[in-house]
Amino acid sequence: MAPTTLSAYRKGINLGGWLSQYGDAGEGHFARFITEADIRRIADWGMDHVRLPVDCTVLEERDAPHGFIEAGFARIDDCIAWCERAGLNLILDLHKAPGYSFDNLAANELFRSPALQARMLRIWKTLATRYADRYPRMVFELMNEVVLPDSGPWNTLIHEIVPAIHAIDPKRLVMVGGNHYNAVHELANLRRFDDPRVLYTFHFYEPLPFTHQGAHWVPELVAYGQVLDYPGPMEGLGAFLAGNPAARERLGAFKDMTGDRKELRTLLLPALEFMQAHKVPLYCGEFGVIETAPAGSRRRWHADIVDLFNEYGIGRAVWSYKEMDFGLVDARGKVRDPELVSIIARG
Repeated sequence: MAPTTLSAYRKGINLGGWLSQYGDAGEGHFARFITEADIRRIADWGMDHVRLPVDCTVLEERDAPHGFIEAGFARIDDCIAWCERAGLNLILDLHKAPGYSFDNLAANELFRSPALQARMLRIWKTLATRYADRYPRMVFELMNEVVLPDSGPWNTLIHEIVPAIHAIDPKRLVMVGGNHYNAVHELANLRRFDDPRVLYTFHFYEPLPFTHQGAHWVPELVAYGQVLDYPGPMEGLGAFLAGNPAARERLGAFKDMTGDRKELRTLLLPALEFMQAHKVPLYCGEFGVIETAPAGSRRRWHADIVDLFNEYGIGRAVWSYKEMDFGLVDARGKVRDPELVSIIARG
């Protein structure tokens, strides 16, 4: 029987970089990056689930997008089988959709193209058909990190896709997140479903100058260049912004942050308000600190946020298991920080 709440998804780990964000990697990558041994290790750490990001390019033919790639679906089948044997639940996340990628916003066409929306709907109907009455412990997460000027087009699309999935697979749990990279404060702008089979998610990387310090894909933080500790303030950020006004839009909100547990609790308030107002559970699909941050500070931040998630009953999946700048293990599979793993497994 499928779980009716998020109680089976309390402690998890993302499998980023395997079937998503894999660049030009070939079949060798898919065969080696994640194996059954990795899934067994995650279970042995005390986790109860994994979040599996999958890009649409794993499933759709690049040159014939109306054709599907059976080998891509077979990779998902493999992960399901490994999870079943290890006793893990699974969240299947469409990380990049037809015409939409969270890391290339300028090129996104999904919300301007009915044809691309039809392709996305077809992917989910195909997944629903393939897994109907199979592995009820798998949740479908419709898309990763929507970014739009307003939530209207996303609300319209999810209210088309969710009923289509449930028409095929009535018992399947489906998960949706809000706008602006699944920001916690955007939960309020989701048009909710009066349906216990629909679950809600957010991501949490606050404060960004600490969790993403020096991240090469955030040019403002590369220019800022400050090594930050936790707990601790955003040292020198005010002076940096005074001399770099173009960075204020991205970083201005962090200037006066104290960077401590009390502040994390305050930043989580929109999640708590959403849970209380609608009497629904919540799930944090991504959280973490870049691996180059000071090790002690990285541990302390994770300890505080994990304790807060446990206190408020919010399920979570840390980003990420392997590499991806946030990895718990390196390219060879060696654990980077056993103490950090123990912290993430709390609760």
